Amino acid sequence: MEIITAIKGFKDILPPETEKWRHIEATAIDVFRAFGFSEIRIPLLEKTELFRRGIGESTDIVEKEMYTFVDRSEESLTLRPEATASVIRAYLEHALPAAEPITKLFTIGPMFRRERPQKGRYRQFHQIDVEILGPDDPHVDAELILMLMHFLGRLELQNLTLEINSLGCAQCRPAFREAVIRFLRNDEKELCADCLRRLGTNPLRVFDCKVERCGEIIANAPRLTEFLCQPCREHFAKLQACLNLFEIPFRLNPKMVRGLDYYTRTAFEVTTEFLGAQNAILGGGRYDHLVRDLGGPDVSGIGFAIGLERLTALIPDRGKENEEGPRLFIAALGERAAEKAFFLCNLLRMKGIRAEMDYTVRSLKSQMKRADKLKSSLALIIGEREIDDNRALLRDMRASTQEEVALDDLENTIMKLSR
Repeated sequence: MEIITAIKGFKDILPPETEKWRHIEATAIDVFRAFGFSEIRIPLLEKTELFRRGIGESTDIVEKEMYTFVDRSEESLTLRPEATASVIRAYLEHALPAAEPITKLFTIGPMFRRERPQKGRYRQFHQIDVEILGPDDPHVDAELILMLMHFLGRLELQNLTLEINSLGCAQCRPAFREAVIRFLRNDEKELCADCLRRLGTNPLRVFDCKVERCGEIIANAPRLTEFLCQPCREHFAKLQACLNLFEIPFRLNPKMVRGLDYYTRTAFEVTTEFLGAQNAILGGGRYDHLVRDLGGPDVSGIGFAIGLERLTALIPDRGKENEEGPRLFIAALGERAAEKAFFLCNLLRMKGIRAEMDYTVRSLKSQMKRADKLKSSLALIIGEREIDDNRALLRDMRASTQEEVALDDLENTIMKLSR
């Protein structure tokens, strides 16, 4: 019978890679909590209308990439392609704006987009998503970016570049949009099919096109920073001053846009030289009207999303030689010894000590080979005589030394050796 394989674009995450994921997630939780963030867990499935209204009808995500279906109640549902819209839906549904003037939330989990799989990108992918809902203040933007860079620093990632831009607001962006359309009309026949379509729906997205010819045309296009209104200029200048205060290096990238319609003012990405053309490992920005557009009060927000697959690709493998094995392996000789080993092994596990044993009746030599293969620190050898004497041999696998220990005090002995 043929083996059933995973769906294209969906990936199993196996040990020891899962250890890297646990390390990233634990570091994220530690850093975010220090900055006052709380965890929220949101559903995988939402009403399609949430993403159409939140992300934007003209985005590639909504137009081409969402996993959408009609259920038995004739309701259109979608596997979440990103987390921000879902977080805000929960924020409004549970009346969180009334509880605090500023809400800081993060979530970690899978997202789904039916795009072409490539290095570091999958159709089921995982994100760390962080949102601040409350004041429209550049200090909030700087705080979020500061926390982000501190988190990446804790992971000891190298050769990262923070890029920032201002996308303006509803007052200054329309003039820029018209200027871009006028500029591109001169070369529209040379634009790719996607950029031609974006020209009539969301012309700012052409700045994000990876087609070489489109990039050559856009290189001479107007820049949004030339059209910013005074409040947006001041907001962007204050953000830069705050980043300089903490000596966070950044690069101004006037060509940077975000792939979602809801972004305003601050936009940022962190890129690396190790991922090729698709070199961003995370992106984020401010969205000052998204909460209102989803039926809530006029509350500002800013957030970012980190792709876990891309992040893990940048963290070196620890290597098998550095993998931690069990603290204790119990080698049992005979049926009575095997029963005693079973009791001791699980008793120690319930006390938080990683212990292993061999359930097959094998020779001592075979069991010690197994202990060595598992990289166990200690090995306890139990036979019929040891049970009668209530004592056993405890061998230090690294120092190649051994001592006799009492079985009824084994837990304390192992705990002392684990300190």
